[in-house]
Amino acid sequence: MTASFDLGRTRDTVQLRVPAALRAEPGREPDPEPIPAPELRAQPPAERNGGRDRYLDLLRALALGRVVLYHNFVWFWLPLAFPSMGVMFALAGSLMARSLSRPALGVVRGRLRRLLPPMWLFGAIVIGLQIHAGWGPRSEGHPTWWWAKLAFWILPLSTPPYAEELAGFPFVEDTWAAQVIVPLWYLRAYLWYVLLSPLLLRALRRFPVAALAAPLAMVIVMNVFFADQEFVYGRLWETANDFATFGACWILGMAHQEGLLKKIPQYVLPSVAPLIMVAGFWYLQTRPADPTVSTDIEAWPIAQALWSFGFVALLLHVSPYWERWPRPLERWNGLISLLNARAVSVYLWHEVALVAAVPLIDPLWSVPFVYAHFQWLLASQWFTLLVALPLLVVLVLAFGWVEDVAAKRSPRLFPYPRRGRGRRRAAD
Repeated sequence: MTASFDLGRTRDTVQLRVPAALRAEPGREPDPEPIPAPELRAQPPAERNGGRDRYLDLLRALALGRVVLYHNFVWFWLPLAFPSMGVMFALAGSLMARSLSRPALGVVRGRLRRLLPPMWLFGAIVIGLQIHAGWGPRSEGHPTWWWAKLAFWILPLSTPPYAEELAGFPFVEDTWAAQVIVPLWYLRAYLWYVLLSPLLLRALRRFPVAALAAPLAMVIVMNVFFADQEFVYGRLWETANDFATFGACWILGMAHQEGLLKKIPQYVLPSVAPLIMVAGFWYLQTRPADPTVSTDIEAWPIAQALWSFGFVALLLHVSPYWERWPRPLERWNGLISLLNARAVSVYLWHEVALVAAVPLIDPLWSVPFVYAHFQWLLASQWFTLLVALPLLVVLVLAFGWVEDVAAKRSPRLFPYPRRGRGRRRAAD
């Protein structure tokens, strides 16, 4: 590593390189070591290197895995154990703040370019299957509005349209279209965060506390004072509510990237964040619900917003910078790198894999031997997951290359890092 120095600093540079013991005269105490100039002091790895933070990669991979598990098992405790959506929005906000060191318009355009092509391919296939099953302009009784809503498949400012029920495919539930488009709400919210990020970052820099508190206040006001209004289930409400629920997590990720969390005394976040989580959990427990069914935090925006914010704050407070994997995690480098390289594809297509696994399993009930000895396996959700995972791999292999094209990289069929070069390739 080379560096250039002004002539005026030559003497200081020489002093830094000559040990004090060699400069000492006989009978005289050695001079104390000079304090390094500010520009020469060691910087934290996150400031010294522009590569990937493997800790954040690990969080993203865990979040994707948790999403798949939740959509398969619907265990109510999973969003409490790891609030994936809050984590994913926080990580995206951190990366967005890092990118906004460049001109905002170019950054927003680049984010849209990475987001939209994978969704367009997904939409083309899903729309084609729905039309093949009988969905069309006259199926809803409003042909003009049907065509107009298709624009949301191009730019998802609101939820793209889909058929509530379709009976055109055997062995598949009539609600298959409604199931496979579930992940699109995340892309809709992500799009709004990206478009508003230049303003959010400016507000964070000028009014950090107010910027972090505003989304939490917004979700509380919306769901306490307006939850019973007729417009609650409209498109505008749906978009605004999702934005408010996870907006604090997005801005918290920005604050992490800006270094604002480091300026807070170390004891503050570990003390305050659990209290915010407790408030969210208390609110969840006070909600009216069927006593025979466990209350799901994802059904209550206020509880989800508070719990996710506190959880993410703790994760970002710990936030070690891993330029290289800790030794116990090195064996997982390939899988984690693959999930990060294909995050959008995994998220978009995992519901399709879960839905498609059902008609593959159903015929086995008609096999006498299997029915007699393996009913427990056929009825198990673990078996559904076991069948869905290979299907997801096939879907990612078939369509994941679009992420490379969107990012202006050479298309790769299977971006699994080569053995011995995982650390280098992971940072590409």
